[in-house]
Amino acid sequence: MRIYNTMTRKKEELVPVTPGEVRIYSCGPTVYNFIHIGNARPFIVFDTLRRYLEYRGYRVKFVQNFTDIDDKMINRAKEEGVTVKELADRFIEEYYKDADALGIERATVNPRATEHIDDIIELISELIEKGHAYVAENGDVYYSTHSFPQYGKLSGQKIEDLEAGARIEIGEQKKDPTDFALWKAYKPGEPCWDSPWGKGRPGWHIECSAMSMKYLGKTFDIHAGGIDLTFPHHENEIAQSEGATGRTFAKYWMHNGYINVDNKKMSKSLGNFFTVRDIAKEYDLQVVRLFMLSAQYRNPVNFSRDLIDQAKSAMERLKNARDRIQDAKASATDGEADPAFLAQLESHKARFIDAMDDDLNTADAIGALFELVKDTNVRFSEPRPKAEVEAAAKLFGELTGVLGLLSQKEEKIPAEILQKAEERQAARKAKDWAKADAIRNELTAAGYAIEDTPTGPKVKKI
Repeated sequence: MRIYNTMTRKKEELVPVTPGEVRIYSCGPTVYNFIHIGNARPFIVFDTLRRYLEYRGYRVKFVQNFTDIDDKMINRAKEEGVTVKELADRFIEEYYKDADALGIERATVNPRATEHIDDIIELISELIEKGHAYVAENGDVYYSTHSFPQYGKLSGQKIEDLEAGARIEIGEQKKDPTDFALWKAYKPGEPCWDSPWGKGRPGWHIECSAMSMKYLGKTFDIHAGGIDLTFPHHENEIAQSEGATGRTFAKYWMHNGYINVDNKKMSKSLGNFFTVRDIAKEYDLQVVRLFMLSAQYRNPVNFSRDLIDQAKSAMERLKNARDRIQDAKASATDGEADPAFLAQLESHKARFIDAMDDDLNTADAIGALFELVKDTNVRFSEPRPKAEVEAAAKLFGELTGVLGLLSQKEEKIPAEILQKAEERQAARKAKDWAKADAIRNELTAAGYAIEDTPTGPKVKKI
């Protein structure tokens, strides 16, 4: 597999630090609110990366953190009159609900910053000892960017250019405007922990360095996140981690592109800011997942009603294909499978793998999946040998599973809706077309569609 490495600005062959094992750190949410669609993209993309690597036989250790202490957390908790921990607990639970609906698997580890204060303090102490950090008079601790000559290597920024646009804010006691906080001294009303420099709390960047190295080692394979995190967050992680260890922090850096809404940058001020929970009021979140994967992850995507409706239609095609394959199992015949058809299935699989091996090109991989859908729809319009149906079903399950699609349990159809469907079928047999049409309309109004198939009527949620 070849992936685009932001550090080298080129595609590189994935060669894990440990053969057969891939260790990934993906930046997670700051848990002060529901996740928005911009958050959802990296969560979906790198969940798919993990799924694909496991499909290809790798052991994957996947770590995604929760930032549960920062200015946003503190301010939101004050507004709501709750503790920061209570706020974090609530929105971590809400995150999992959205993640489940988006088909995102649980990480191997979901570490929380506040549960790793000792690890963070230990790392900061090491940076101070090695001359990369210093303690200000008020108890703040800052990282000295000039102590790390390679600062800016990920983002391509030059430190002299950064200095020209940087400034020291009121209350900050750093020596250089490009220096950044590792530890923030206690302020009344804020959560705090004891440290060698006095009571306080960690800065944002240091938590990811401490937690990623704790669970994945001083050098691991892939660090992932949104392109907006390249600078300063990921740049600062590199300076902290490599400053402390003297070793390469992550071999590969993967960043997904931005999301626009109706061709405009998503922002609260423009009124085009949507949480995943907002979208779930109108759309199955599996549709959102398919939409996100319909573009290669490094490209920007435009979130619009027209495009999400197209994804909804595509999801219906996948569900119909799954149902057709299930129906084909029921009517399958004995006999030998056609070698040409089995070879056709293998070609779809090969095309899918080629696409995913090319820097996780899910757009082309989905194209291969829909070629499979088209062929099975044609092939299974009449009874076929059981071996053919089982081979197609296996491949369809594999490919949709890698993409995390159709993995959610289908909503159970209420008994009264199924009863109505049976009444309509009886009306059709009695040639009472008016009654049959009336029942269909009644089902549609209730949010259900009924499809007549050779094996009987199928009821689906609209």
